[in-house]
Amino acid sequence: MDYQVLASLLFPHLKETREDYEKKYPKRELKEKAMVTRFAPSPTGFIHMGSLYASFISYVFAKQSGGVFYLRIEDTDQKREVENGIEQIISDLKKQDICFDEGPGIGGEYGPYIQSERKKIYHAFVYDLILKGYAYPAFETKEELEKMKETQAKEKRRIGYYGSYAKGRQLSLEQIQQHLENHDPYVIRLKANGSFDQKFEFKDCIKGRIMLPSNDMDIVLLKQDGLPTYQFAHVVDDYLMGTTHVVRGDEWLSSTPIHLQLFRMLGVKPPKYAHIAPLTKKIENRVRKLSKRYDKECSMEYYQKEGIPTMAIKIYLATLFNASFEDYYLSNKDASISNFTFTFQKMGVGGSLFDLTKLLFLSKTYFSRLTAKQLYEELLPFYQENDPEFYQVLTKDPSYTISILNVERTGKKPRKDFATYQDIKKHTWYMYDEYYEQSTIERAPILDSYDLPLIKIYFEKVYCESDSKDVWYEKLKEFISQYDYAKTVKEYLQDPEQYHGHVGTVCEMIRVYLFCSLETPDIYELLQILTKKRILDRIVGIQKGKK
Repeated sequence: MDYQVLASLLFPHLKETREDYEKKYPKRELKEKAMVTRFAPSPTGFIHMGSLYASFISYVFAKQSGGVFYLRIEDTDQKREVENGIEQIISDLKKQDICFDEGPGIGGEYGPYIQSERKKIYHAFVYDLILKGYAYPAFETKEELEKMKETQAKEKRRIGYYGSYAKGRQLSLEQIQQHLENHDPYVIRLKANGSFDQKFEFKDCIKGRIMLPSNDMDIVLLKQDGLPTYQFAHVVDDYLMGTTHVVRGDEWLSSTPIHLQLFRMLGVKPPKYAHIAPLTKKIENRVRKLSKRYDKECSMEYYQKEGIPTMAIKIYLATLFNASFEDYYLSNKDASISNFTFTFQKMGVGGSLFDLTKLLFLSKTYFSRLTAKQLYEELLPFYQENDPEFYQVLTKDPSYTISILNVERTGKKPRKDFATYQDIKKHTWYMYDEYYEQSTIERAPILDSYDLPLIKIYFEKVYCESDSKDVWYEKLKEFISQYDYAKTVKEYLQDPEQYHGHVGTVCEMIRVYLFCSLETPDIYELLQILTKKRILDRIVGIQKGKK
């Protein structure tokens, strides 16, 4: 076989060679041990939690090593592509604060970063493989391939295009030329040089030494439309783009011998592979893979609608990445992802259990470490997009909102009742007159059991905004003792028939009347923010509502 003639027949109009592209994309000049990683999704829909996890790992390794993290869109299977799929991926990454250094939209010296725009590059590398006798055209029809599979199944042989079943290998140059003259559709296949009976060993960054059968399958390199398969395209791209480490799901583990074989045939050094097990979920007594179809926590849309902060998600993913990060984060108030050293060696071989409850716990911890001003600035974009009405309330008087958010935030044990941005409205709405006034009308019938006149007298005659917390509490106890309420719970329990209740009972009244809840943060702090005038206005409003 004259491979030069064959290559010219298949690519008569090829201008750029492999060497031309190698000059165009020279080796990256980075510091020693700097990693070049990538996230390479197909534009088939929203990014799910598993994809985000893989991209996060790649992002972290690149950043902590002083390397490069880039986005590459693998769209060679265009039948599966959805409208605006690329834009959706970029938007999802942006929302999760996963910033790529190179990629669609921002460019880079190793682009284009969309595989369908790199068609000529793949042709040049296939041309090179043909010249070396490592690739050939195959003209089987779909029907012929199906018949071959049926035969293999009957003979209880492995399904695939290999060995004696690889009919394309047997074609002469003259036969190939005749097919081309007839305009017969064809694909370009790899001429695999492995043997299924031989074991192939490689080292995975996470799983260690792995033995798999050597590849003997003549996989498709170029499809009939001239676009490459994933198997081939990602190998060429990882080489030219200087990828040092590939983080991907372990469903690709069995294909690794193919990919490494391709690197060897191209005569270039492969990247290091790190295969991560899928995220799992515990359902009663069994554990299964986290599902895009059945599990809400798999969809990034869920987190956006609920208002779970991006940083909390990243913190949780970091605990799945390296388990020791959780202890580091919880024991270190100033902990940050960027200051922690992550390693492949500390990643678990099995699938990490995804626990939404733990994520929300870490989210509460994250919120508790923000200043009131930081929290205010964080929550505004969420409410601007999802609840414009409450956004207007929040921004009407920023200092007032910040003071509300600051309640129980500065002590040794800051409040942890915020897990999502939605929780902020849930736990603070009663401080805003617009929402409070609506609620008093609805609540009026259930307030009859409380002593409103007592509360009114207290705030009119006794309450003083300038009192310290200790003075305020002592004055409250002294006041209620005049109306047959015990100053302490202990005092009440000693003779409950003598009293209407105790100081806790009165605090409950205040909570219900002024804050519409039996559970609130520190009453004293809330009263200080509300001011005496607003307190009395609320009491008057309740009285009107009960009439």
